[in-house]
Amino acid sequence: MTVTIKQLALSLGFDACGIARAEALTEDAAFLRQWLASGMQGDMHYLERNFDKRTDPRMLVPGCKSVVVVLMNYYPSQKQNPVAPQIAKYAYAATDYHLVLKTKLFELEQKICETYGTESVNTNVQHSFVDSAPVLERRWAERAGLGWIGRHTQLIHPGLGSYTFIGILMLNIETEYDMPVMARCGTCMRCIDACPTNALQNGSLDARRCISYLTIESKDEIPPEFKAVLSGNALGCDICADVCPWNARWAKPYSQDGLSPIDKVLEWGTDTWKQLTEKEFAQTFSHSAIKRVGYTKLRQNIEAVTKAHRLQ
Repeated sequence: MTVTIKQLALSLGFDACGIARAEALTEDAAFLRQWLASGMQGDMHYLERNFDKRTDPRMLVPGCKSVVVVLMNYYPSQKQNPVAPQIAKYAYAATDYHLVLKTKLFELEQKICETYGTESVNTNVQHSFVDSAPVLERRWAERAGLGWIGRHTQLIHPGLGSYTFIGILMLNIETEYDMPVMARCGTCMRCIDACPTNALQNGSLDARRCISYLTIESKDEIPPEFKAVLSGNALGCDICADVCPWNARWAKPYSQDGLSPIDKVLEWGTDTWKQLTEKEFAQTFSHSAIKRVGYTKLRQNIEAVTKAHRLQ
């Protein structure tokens, strides 16, 4: 069954698949409580809700016995104009990655049900997830043997690196389970040293200082002390991943057609981004993950990074 599910996942276009036993994440629950108590989540108050479901999939999906984890590589073959306001690589695609992965997760579920019966899943509740529910995706990927969580808090897959989307499918059937792999960051501290806002703390992330948080999740304008160190990033940030030696070794261009980039994201220069109108934003990014940040927030971010560049 394990072999069949993995073969099905790969045949649908996923780049890797692993399976973990559904159980309580006791150690992660303790860490998460401390992390939340310290306020490192910033404005992301949704992380405080559904704590029991977040740390035990059986509370989220009654009857869950197995957590199927799939990865999809999104490392692009082309990069942006280096002097333009930078957009994180995950958001290059014309189609929001949530939709791409959810569509293929549904196809995987259908094939599993055809093979092992509809009782394989709990159809009474949501049981497939892409960064949209109280699920600790990276931890489940680690438990499913798909890599280890690096010091930059991202999953590093041996062979793909950390530029991967994670999808979760929870099954109500037992199967054989994968074993975690050994962490291989060693004494490397490049991601921590490279972070311009000192958001990384050796395995933990202070979201309030993270450029991705500041340019996407935060409801407030970027604090003055961080505007000068955004390093050109107007939406998200890839600095810690870009400097990772494992990405230098393993990252390779994606093969999934659904992740084809928006040409304008690659081509636009600083002036074009600065002159972006709300109408053009809506038309260009109507199906993109960029739409989520909103026009007003993006314009504020662009103004911040271009002003910082002028000061330099």
